[in-house]
Amino acid sequence: MLKTLMKSIGEYRKVTILTPVLVIGEVIVECLIPFIISTLVSEIQQGCELSVIMRYGGLLIVMAGAALLLGWAAGTTCAAASTGFARNLRRNMFYSIQGYSFANIDKFSTSSLVTRLTTDVTNVQFAFMMIIRTAIRCPLMLVFAFTISFIMAGSMSFIFLFTIPVLAIGLILVIWKTVPLFRKVFKKYDRLNESIQENVQAMRVVKSYVREDYEKKKFAAAAEDVCADFTRAEKILALNSPLMQFCVYAASTLIMGVGAYVIITTRGTDLDVGQLSALLNYSIQILMSLMMLSMVFVMITMAFESAHRISEVLQEKSSLTSPPNAVTQVKDGSIDFDNVNFRYSQHAERMALSNVNLHIRSGETIGILGGTGSSKSSLIQLIPRLYDVTEGCVKVGGIDVRDYDLEALRNQVAVVLQKNVLFSGTIKENLRWGDQNATDAELVQACKLAQADEFIRQFPKGYDTYIEQGGTNVSGGQKQRLCIARALLKKPKILILDDSTSAVDTKTDALIRKAFREYLPDTTKIIVAQRVASVEDADRILIMDGGQIVAIGNHEELLASNPIYQEIYESQNKGGKADE
Repeated sequence: MLKTLMKSIGEYRKVTILTPVLVIGEVIVECLIPFIISTLVSEIQQGCELSVIMRYGGLLIVMAGAALLLGWAAGTTCAAASTGFARNLRRNMFYSIQGYSFANIDKFSTSSLVTRLTTDVTNVQFAFMMIIRTAIRCPLMLVFAFTISFIMAGSMSFIFLFTIPVLAIGLILVIWKTVPLFRKVFKKYDRLNESIQENVQAMRVVKSYVREDYEKKKFAAAAEDVCADFTRAEKILALNSPLMQFCVYAASTLIMGVGAYVIITTRGTDLDVGQLSALLNYSIQILMSLMMLSMVFVMITMAFESAHRISEVLQEKSSLTSPPNAVTQVKDGSIDFDNVNFRYSQHAERMALSNVNLHIRSGETIGILGGTGSSKSSLIQLIPRLYDVTEGCVKVGGIDVRDYDLEALRNQVAVVLQKNVLFSGTIKENLRWGDQNATDAELVQACKLAQADEFIRQFPKGYDTYIEQGGTNVSGGQKQRLCIARALLKKPKILILDDSTSAVDTKTDALIRKAFREYLPDTTKIIVAQRVASVEDADRILIMDGGQIVAIGNHEELLASNPIYQEIYESQNKGGKADE
């Protein structure tokens, strides 16, 4: 896990290494200051001249300035290293997600990925910041302060050792109790974010059914659950502070008591006032270092589960990759399904597709009809290799899709899925997802084919109209037509419309199909639809049921022989054939 995370340090390796170096310098200077003060006090006791005091005073000012400068420099480099590390983590996670297959994405919920990219990265960033600075500073301070204390006061310095077992036992108990709580609370964070995301996306539905109060209660319950777990964890972590304070005051009291006794009984021969003052300073440094070290452990405890969740995303390997020596040219738009069986995961109880054998010629128009759950979408998702078949093979242009370079294959297979997505930006920017180098004339041509040009020109800014996130400022039918135009700009050899004209009227649907026939004669067109009118002029129509192709034929053949097609046709034409 650590090896995976450390790869994200990247170009910030220098400042990451420089920070501990500066911290070491800062600690050395700070540990020498009490020693110099002790020496100065001893000199004053012996009746030194003013020049000696001035010399030591000047040295202390220089050392204090050096400590300040080193501390500032360490803070600066630490901030640069930690924020850069967090940036790289987010970038690497985002890039990893972009490379996922649909099967990989199915393993993580959207809300969980958002939490990992935000809250979890922030936790790891703070932990990293404390590790390269505080976690270096505190042990060094302990070692240097104890060493100098031993040199100055001998066995008196062992008083510090009595507090260490108390602190160690306390920290172990705290970590043991809080780690399971943090592991559980981050999963609840995912569910909380999922509730927010679902509510925002479905706001129109919530309001139309007047379910605001219900959603508020559901969110409040999820938030309260997270709060309760955090409260339990924080109550345990709160024990750190009083435990540290107890150790600080206990050690200081022992040092002052024992030190005063030694000074009085030996008349300053074994320990003088200057040495006692230095011991007190070192006791504060040692115990404050222990306190800071406990805070580091607490932060690491909180960040450990976050680090694990981040590494899961970074270590997840796409189940779909381009093979060595992959084919980069798609010859034509022919498609072959040979004895295809498919299930979405190894743990699925049944096949989504069974015994599929289908051969489509390049340039053919294929319609697909079937009830909900008949696996129409599953079938077409195998063509651009969004999923891999479980058994058998799918060929495009006569070559198994698993032998293609993924980018080359998907550039030649344009898919307009059921869930049409537009991104925030202008219409032109959205359309150029299909071809980033498309000219304005090509944009207009694609929109005319998709029957989108007319409504675009009605907007005051035309093709420069800004699309809100998710396309909320255009209708469902307009969104579908823009997505079709975007797909057409890829100039694909295969065009797949997965129920992507459901929100347009039958006349517009017919015009889109007519444009396809006239302007895209060599492109293989697959139209998944719920309406018979959307596929009745296709070269062939597939009827799917229960994950199988149960019938193939043109409109007249199926209308004469297939009960499923007859039932769909009759139910949609009770009032007479739909106007086109």
